[in-house]
Amino acid sequence: MTAIALLRIRNLTAVVMLAGIFSLLSAGLFTVMDAVDVAFTEAAVGAGISTVLLLGTLALVGREEKAPDRHPVLPFFVVLVTGAALVYGTLDMPPFGDPGNPIHHHVAPRYLEESGHEIGIPNVVTSVLASYRGYDTLGEITVVFTAVVGVLLLMATRRRRWPEEGPGDDDGG
Repeated sequence: MTAIALLRIRNLTAVVMLAGIFSLLSAGLFTVMDAVDVAFTEAAVGAGISTVLLLGTLALVGREEKAPDRHPVLPFFVVLVTGAALVYGTLDMPPFGDPGNPIHHHVAPRYLEESGHEIGIPNVVTSVLASYRGYDTLGEITVVFTAVVGVLLLMATRRRRWPEEGPGDDDGG
């Protein structure tokens, strides 16, 4: 319902707030699925930093969305084809929660048994995030940093004022 409301509202401030709520709801869903690390990242980045950055951007560009001049068909077609490809890609996935899934037989037991000896950190979640998924975490940090720098550059460009022309500065003759 939150996603449908996001599509229908024209006030961009309300859209940003609903996007933050959507991220917070997603973080709650990830917590229910025992993906606490993903939930924490979603809450911090999706509901926290993204909302603040988007509100800062709205302060510069305005609060109302302008109506499109026409209804483009190509973007809708691209989204439809991409969505169909993604759904098709999930058809081979094993059922959620099935004890016969490969992750329950190969990856998780290895992390539980070997991470303490390989990494030297007694907490399994910390050892997985800090060592096994270190490049993934570095990539996430790089994406957030790049987004912050981009928004700051946009804000700095917007705040520059061009010199105002005086009464005799025009090229009229």
